[in-house]
Amino acid sequence: MRKVLSVDYGKKSKLEFAVYPAPQISTAVVEPYNSILTTHTTLEHSDCAFMVDNEAIYDICANKLEVERPTYTNLNRLIAQIVSSITASLRFDGALNVDLTEFQTNLVPYPRIHFPLAAFAPIVSKEGSYAHFPVPKITEACFDLAYQMVKCDSRRGKYMACCLLYRGDVVANKITDTIAKMKVKHTVKFVDWRLRD
Repeated sequence: MRKVLSVDYGKKSKLEFAVYPAPQISTAVVEPYNSILTTHTTLEHSDCAFMVDNEAIYDICANKLEVERPTYTNLNRLIAQIVSSITASLRFDGALNVDLTEFQTNLVPYPRIHFPLAAFAPIVSKEGSYAHFPVPKITEACFDLAYQMVKCDSRRGKYMACCLLYRGDVVANKITDTIAKMKVKHTVKFVDWRLRD
């Protein structure tokens, strides 16, 4: 099906959300095999594939949302929030909205390296839903391992690109100030793209 879509809509940007299995709530022994097989088609027929693994989502539901025994319903609701947030600019007007081609342009340095790491913040339980979260706290949480949608240690590598999407009443100057402070502190490491002689 992806191949047909890729041929029929070759010029359109193809954004994908790929969900990988977790051992905690696996329902079928073939889940790992299906994941491996689908990754090949993702390489060939997708322009930008946001990866999510059920293990990371499971831990977020248990630790951040305080769900005692997360089910697929809990995991799917969180994944739906992530998809909704990433695609919100397609549905709502805003001064700083992005379209799908901008994800590909800004996050994909090479065609086959098109698997951005997604993070989502703030994630709070029902009891904390009315709390105020300042821009610096939200921004720093996006680089915290506990909010990443894939279980990996991003501190051991470097980011090639970054896209921060904010929703709600957020002042652009606060975002700029927060990012500038993070650059000075070197809390987030980026690849140096400058050409050297």
